Amino acid sequence: MLRFAANLSMMYNEHAFLDRFAAAAKDGFSGVEFLFPYDFQPEEIRSRLDANSLTQALFNAPPGDWAAGERGIASLPGREDEFKRSIETALKYTEVIGNKTLHVMAGLIRPDQDRARHRAVYLDNLSYAAHHADLAGVTVVIEPINTRNIPGFFLNRQDDAQAICAEIGAENLKVQFDCYHCQIVEGDVAVKLKRDMAGVGHIQIAGVPERHEPDIGELNYPYLLKLIDSLGYQGWIGCEYVPAAATSDGLGWLKALAAQGLTELKPR
Repeated sequence: MLRFAANLSMMYNEHAFLDRFAAAAKDGFSGVEFLFPYDFQPEEIRSRLDANSLTQALFNAPPGDWAAGERGIASLPGREDEFKRSIETALKYTEVIGNKTLHVMAGLIRPDQDRARHRAVYLDNLSYAAHHADLAGVTVVIEPINTRNIPGFFLNRQDDAQAICAEIGAENLKVQFDCYHCQIVEGDVAVKLKRDMAGVGHIQIAGVPERHEPDIGELNYPYLLKLIDSLGYQGWIGCEYVPAAATSDGLGWLKALAAQGLTELKPR
């Protein structure tokens, strides 16, 4: 049975952030994810999870200076010490919040920069992150992201991400398969899910091209979600989309899946 996590960075923006946990639980979600918890104490977030019987599926390690446009530091030469500190911070949060999956963003690269050097730094940093996350019982995931949404992002393709994980060889390093990004960059989403499922640690969904609900756009999510279920995927599926209107009003797609027995909703 599929398990869906509401992405509280994109969904339920009708509410203040800490109130989004209750809103997601009221609609029947049993899990949540979001980009970053670092504006809050981890105990505060954990209390919201516990009060609403929610599981934290995932959040991201510190990404550098997000407000200034940085989108991760894992592949950035000269930032290795900062990266190590960011992993230390992230794992302190996972210890309290309880999620077992941590997304590490690669960062940006300019056309004039040395890609081979960035890749070498990326692999070294990911090896460090995977080792220390393993000691904490946490899986690290890396995500290929399209360059329309994030121009210059270092990691874009599923095969490249899988190759990086294979080269490092850590059992707790996997790929975050975002169907939205994959469709924009490569297409052929179903074939890649079949090919790569053994190396997938987290899945995210959104409609293409507007990034609204998964029943809006060019991707056939009823087919893809049944495929994901048939492939035996046991992890969370993050709903990382921007609702077209009020969040709760756009959950017809999720209720339809529940009616088919593909997921379970427990409104509270």
